[in-house]
Amino acid sequence: MPLDTSTYHLALLRLDGRRWNELRRLHAQISTQASADGSSYLEMGNTKVICTIAGPAEVRGAARREGAERDNAVVTVEIGIAGFSGVDRRGGGGGGGKGRGDKRTTEMQNTIASAFQSTLFTHLYPHSTITISLHILSQDGSLLAACLNAATLALIDAGVPMSDYIVACTSGLTPPKSGTESADPLLDLNGMEEQELPWLTVGTLGAGERVSVLVLESRVQVGRLEGMLAVGVDGCKQVREILDGVVRRQGKRVLESVIS
Repeated sequence: MPLDTSTYHLALLRLDGRRWNELRRLHAQISTQASADGSSYLEMGNTKVICTIAGPAEVRGAARREGAERDNAVVTVEIGIAGFSGVDRRGGGGGGGKGRGDKRTTEMQNTIASAFQSTLFTHLYPHSTITISLHILSQDGSLLAACLNAATLALIDAGVPMSDYIVACTSGLTPPKSGTESADPLLDLNGMEEQELPWLTVGTLGAGERVSVLVLESRVQVGRLEGMLAVGVDGCKQVREILDGVVRRQGKRVLESVIS
């Protein structure tokens, strides 16, 4: 069923009851998998992701000889999508099928690997690999953003040095109001909104406004892009506060367990 956005301008509320600049519920935990070097579990609304980290691990054997001149660790990303998680927003194989779903998964893997390759202190681990494994349990919008946020927490749990947090969220635009060309921005789109509205994923580094990831998922007029980006960056600041609170609470629990 198409998304009815006619009430967005009248009631100033979205179908899930949020205002235009409100995040969905964000819940996260770290150190969820004892067997992994680092792990996390994250929910953004009904999008649910588990992330585990393997490494930094030294490359051995033939792979070591092939990368003998490599002075930095290489970040690799693996994404597994549960068959019950939902369907791809464009109707492709979101449950791990072939075709368009596979292409989008590959694009996400490359985006995440590129973002963390430039953020982690990979020069400290020559001839090594850092593997980020992401398991998608449920999809309801902001999938790439959820993966980036979960990976950040898991890497912190693994103790991999980085320059700062990478945090991400989505932003979009409502349809133009009748009789005008203006459109209102929206923060943290859910699955139904992503199907009908133009949107992008933005990731920032740290508490500032330095953009490290920007993926535009649909066509949009250039003049409206600045407003979408500004809303996305502001949302990233809110996400960072939440993730920082998760890390601090975990650090406090670890410290208390050591002291006791």
